Amino acid sequence: MVRAYLYLAFFIPLTFLLSTSAFVSTLFDSSGRVYAWHARLWARLSLAMNCVGVSIAGAELVPEGPAIFMSNHQSNFDILSLLAAMPFEIHWIAKKELFEIPVFGPSMRRGGYIPLDRGDGRKALQSMDEAAATIHKGKSVVLFPEGTRTTDGKLLPFKRGGFILARKAAVPVIPVTINGSGKINPANKLRLYSGNIHITLHPPVVVPSGLRKSEAETWMMENVREQIESVLE
Repeated sequence: MVRAYLYLAFFIPLTFLLSTSAFVSTLFDSSGRVYAWHARLWARLSLAMNCVGVSIAGAELVPEGPAIFMSNHQSNFDILSLLAAMPFEIHWIAKKELFEIPVFGPSMRRGGYIPLDRGDGRKALQSMDEAAATIHKGKSVVLFPEGTRTTDGKLLPFKRGGFILARKAAVPVIPVTINGSGKINPANKLRLYSGNIHITLHPPVVVPSGLRKSEAETWMMENVREQIESVLE
């Protein structure tokens, strides 16, 4: 418990400092590369403060160009580990509550991240349209198809929104399995532990031709889930 409070005592100021710097960087750099550098630095420093190592496998399977990365979600350290280790510039589709945090939220907006209102179906679909526009600009996005963190490590039912986005955007869907983050930050507990997180990137999910819209979404949902579960500890 004491460890978690000590961590937060450094993590919160670091977050606001780099959020401010990243926000300012967007006024001079429209490419997003400087913002992405700030995000990666924030993630790596945050992991180092808790003595967490991250490894990644399968990056060579990801094709060039924009993609949608869909990952399981075990703890808050999932976001940090993906930002720190992914060898691609990524934009997040994240719950709207994060965008309401002073400084941090506006910075995320300036960085091209997309808020998702999980309680309003119409606004959620608008978020998917915004994400599709981001992808059409050549950017890759990351989302958690479960919609929230699991409490026991097992995959929760997938939300359909991400798969509607994948169909509309017509880009590769890359399943992602994260192992170890749930041990670093157990669900519903204010406790932190050191350890290692391993990220596995799977081959792209390619939808067979001839399927109707709903069939294509269901097919993707089942195959993404199968690949994530295939190496989930």
